[in-house]
Amino acid sequence: MINILLAGGLSLIFTLVGTPLLIKFLVRRKYGQFIREDGPDSHQVKRGTPTMGGLVIVAAVVLAYTLSHLILWNPPTISAVLLLGLMLAMGLLGFLDDWSKISKERSLGLTARGKLIGQFVIGGLFGWAVLSFPNERGLTPGSPAISFLRDVSWLVLPAIVAIIFMAFLISAWSNATNLTDGLDGLLAGSATLVFAAYTVINIWQFNQWCSRASTAGPRCYLVRDPYDLAVVAIALTAACFGFLWWNAKPAKIFMGDTGSMAIGASLAGLSIMTRTELLLVILGALFVIEAGSVALQVSYFKLTKGKRIFKMSPIHHHFELKGWEEVTVVIRFWIICGLFVALGIGIFYAEWVVGQ
Repeated sequence: MINILLAGGLSLIFTLVGTPLLIKFLVRRKYGQFIREDGPDSHQVKRGTPTMGGLVIVAAVVLAYTLSHLILWNPPTISAVLLLGLMLAMGLLGFLDDWSKISKERSLGLTARGKLIGQFVIGGLFGWAVLSFPNERGLTPGSPAISFLRDVSWLVLPAIVAIIFMAFLISAWSNATNLTDGLDGLLAGSATLVFAAYTVINIWQFNQWCSRASTAGPRCYLVRDPYDLAVVAIALTAACFGFLWWNAKPAKIFMGDTGSMAIGASLAGLSIMTRTELLLVILGALFVIEAGSVALQVSYFKLTKGKRIFKMSPIHHHFELKGWEEVTVVIRFWIICGLFVALGIGIFYAEWVVGQ
């Protein structure tokens, strides 16, 4: 547990201290956010707020993980390295999107096709990697099965199909979190809750790990490197929580696509390596709702030739236009996220208890 606590503490300190330094740098360079013209009028006052704050989240996680291992002299595991690599790669793609917005002085960055291609390439490489690097027991970081709470033999996919499925998951979740990042503190707060859930899941899987001969029971978890994944998960939790100090309304900085896409990809990566891809639909239900509202709005608009279900999508803007204060929307969405996280953790634990 020392490594987990150390990584979390370091990550929190790095974001609390590093974010204001990044804010000063971005303000000096005049790297501010451009607000969509068709958005709520109340958002126009946010124009010029520093963006690309996700840089400090990504850096804090990598530094906290690295330093905690150096201090305690623990070697890194391939699972953690692949997850950090996924976060860095998707963060870089998001950075390119943010930089495109700043350099072109508009609210739109990379083209949708270009971003999607990048997400699928990164997701495909990650999918290939997690099906490689078996340990001495032949266990790889990920598996070709579609899992809810653990792998089941009748849902195993051919390797190439599994890689495509993983690429889809990573693309879908990075887009969902990107869409959620539209109000001050909304994504940072909700991501904190979901990453905290994965910290608990990884610790529980480690305590009931099939590789621990002394404690392995009939319902042990056939996963690889759960302890080290818990270290990354707590670093992500603390980084989002620390960033929230500066991102809560009124936001001093936005995380931008650099942070939102890295967060979504990290969630997908954790779900893949903990064998809980479908459980994430419950844990991250808020992100599913946000992305689903956009899909519904666009589909209905095209089918009805101009009619809308919501006043604006993603759905958090709908409630703003109904007269809710921004901070009210954020807090209530955090509550919704917390309820789904509690439900997901409850299902995860209940499955183990019932199986005893």
